[in-house]
Amino acid sequence: MLKDKVVLVTGGTGSFGKKFTRKALELGVKKIIVFSRDELKQYEMKQQFQDNRVRFFIGDVRDKERLNRAFDGVDIVIHAAAMKHVDACEYNPFEAIKTNIHGAQNIIEAAIDSGVERIIALSTDKACSPVNLYGATKLASDKLFVAANAYTGAKKTMFSVVRYGNVVGSRGSVVPFFKKIRETGTVPITDERMTRFWITLDQGVQFVIDSLERMHGGEVFVPKIPSMNIMDLAKAIAPDCKYEIIGIRPGEKLHEAMIMEDDARHTVEFDSYYVIQPEFPWWSKSFAEGGRKLPEGFSYTSDKNIDWLDKNELLKVLGYLV
Repeated sequence: MLKDKVVLVTGGTGSFGKKFTRKALELGVKKIIVFSRDELKQYEMKQQFQDNRVRFFIGDVRDKERLNRAFDGVDIVIHAAAMKHVDACEYNPFEAIKTNIHGAQNIIEAAIDSGVERIIALSTDKACSPVNLYGATKLASDKLFVAANAYTGAKKTMFSVVRYGNVVGSRGSVVPFFKKIRETGTVPITDERMTRFWITLDQGVQFVIDSLERMHGGEVFVPKIPSMNIMDLAKAIAPDCKYEIIGIRPGEKLHEAMIMEDDARHTVEFDSYYVIQPEFPWWSKSFAEGGRKLPEGFSYTSDKNIDWLDKNELLKVLGYLV
């Protein structure tokens, strides 16, 4: 799917963008465009990628004119740009809406106008039954990208969404935080019962690439990934520290979800992933060939997951980070 294609990644200087860029180069892209706001991060990334197929484009997803210019001649777009920190979104709600919702609309309109073939938008488990503004904006974004398939008319542009959980080691995530705070001898724990879905950066990038191959337009792809308990994570990273229970922060859930009962009614299960199908009149059941319908009342939540990482398994995954 990527070979000899022109690919653009919004938010391309982030953890995902860097990993995806490296993978795309290995798979033989014709050109990959890193689209982001921060010129310093682009400068730093340019030192790591000495390849003339990598191009850097300063721009903001809030700026539709800039997107129109950037999308010219692009075959595939991976939309990873977002305001993603829960606290920052709660304190700056209008800014979160401008980036995560208005930015999504700009991506959609620019992609259709420019004749982009396929667009995958990255989502989050926090978009499922959201309790904070970040999750609410990403849910709105997901809905926009799914509905965008009805706006394409005679054009071949297709939009789909990938939704997964916490990414180990990504900037601002719990792993680098625990790694840093363990030097003080005390690690703050919000709640001992807290669980989260867990995915590595490599797995996330590969799932996006696989979803590009599978998509028909309108799906939300959800990988089957393990859960972890916050105490197991803390003991794996900071085994010799004291643990201080500080309580759940505003806008935070005890457990995360990726598929709830209402979505499960039109979701099909495959061996390693789920597909939440769109409710389009033109959607064909043949698109889900090989998939299995889910039982009534099914939900996919981090506390009821059948796949768990214990402390030893976490250490294997975290070996290069701890």
